Amino acid sequence: MLIHVVEPGDTLWELGRLYHVSAADIAAANGIRNPEQLVVGQALVIPARQGEVTGADRRTIEVNAYFVQFTDPAPHQLDVLAPVLTYVSPFSYQAETDGSVKARSDETPLVNAALSEGVTPMLVLTNWHGDRFNSDVAREIFASPSVQETIIENALRIMGEKGYRALNLDFEYVYAQDRDLYNAFVERCAERVHKEGYLLSSALAPKTYADQPGLLYEAHDYHWHGELCDFVVLMTYEWGWIGGPPMPVSPVDQIRKVLNYAVTAIPRDKIMLGVSVYGYDWTLPFRPGTRARTLTPVQAVNLAYEQHVPIQYDLRAEAPYFTYTDTEGRHHIVWFEDPRSFQAKEDLVVEYNLRGMSFWSYPTNFPQVPLLVNNQFNTKKRAANARV
Repeated sequence: MLIHVVEPGDTLWELGRLYHVSAADIAAANGIRNPEQLVVGQALVIPARQGEVTGADRRTIEVNAYFVQFTDPAPHQLDVLAPVLTYVSPFSYQAETDGSVKARSDETPLVNAALSEGVTPMLVLTNWHGDRFNSDVAREIFASPSVQETIIENALRIMGEKGYRALNLDFEYVYAQDRDLYNAFVERCAERVHKEGYLLSSALAPKTYADQPGLLYEAHDYHWHGELCDFVVLMTYEWGWIGGPPMPVSPVDQIRKVLNYAVTAIPRDKIMLGVSVYGYDWTLPFRPGTRARTLTPVQAVNLAYEQHVPIQYDLRAEAPYFTYTDTEGRHHIVWFEDPRSFQAKEDLVVEYNLRGMSFWSYPTNFPQVPLLVNNQFNTKKRAANARV
């Protein structure tokens, strides 16, 4: 399988002749409904010809996908992704200061669908409260061993009832002075979770050195999580974020800095690389307090087509982008992901010999993902009827 970057004058019919595959197959692989809707600079996955043997030297990795919505189109997207997923992680269950554990919404249908597809459900436990991660909620939980024990008991009960086989700790914006308390909670979780035969993982902020300042970073102890957890998810995305100034969401040059530190603190076979599967549309000039519009990769390409603007590619960040002017005369810039930028993240998994990768977040519309994963990797599956 190849990636073709659209040039002026390209058509699906001509690309089909060039690569000896049908135009319909190229359209289907890239979610193209209108054969005329190609954009200069657009990256297209060219599927393998029928009977062609590919990926003889593929590595076996683990792949996780966080889902933030559990109703349509989530079940359909899970069905499409299932062959290349090890885990599915509905986001999220909220740990409360009274020891209760509450789901943000009913994720049961998604969990059942994962089990039926041979994908391991992973329960995500967070300090999410209201509409954000809450530092004070985390502090109150970590200050009370009895509350922690109750939270762990409740999480294990839910896991047993619903079929979860792994626990993911995603506590963010934890106060720096609560770092040791968070470490103690991770240790307590590891003891109980492993005793029950489940896997334990955690989500870690993208640090570039151990003592990196900032509320997002300071309480995340790479060495400790790497020692106690079966694996960690590096949240290597959101450099460009919905409320911040425009820039690539997951720039490869910045991700490398994180990995260069991470592999000194965490065994490589425990590191899952975070991969974004979306983009943002910012109005220019950027004004603090404003929010970008979230776009799926297909929406971004369609927008470029509608605006008659070419898609450009930043070679340092390994990220596509374009600019346009709307009907009210406002300038915009869009940074998003495409097959080239996704392939660049896959290449990092190989280069750094990592455990695998983790997508943030579904549902989205990025039809090339299963093809790109399957072209380069075999995906590890875990036993469907037993604890792991």
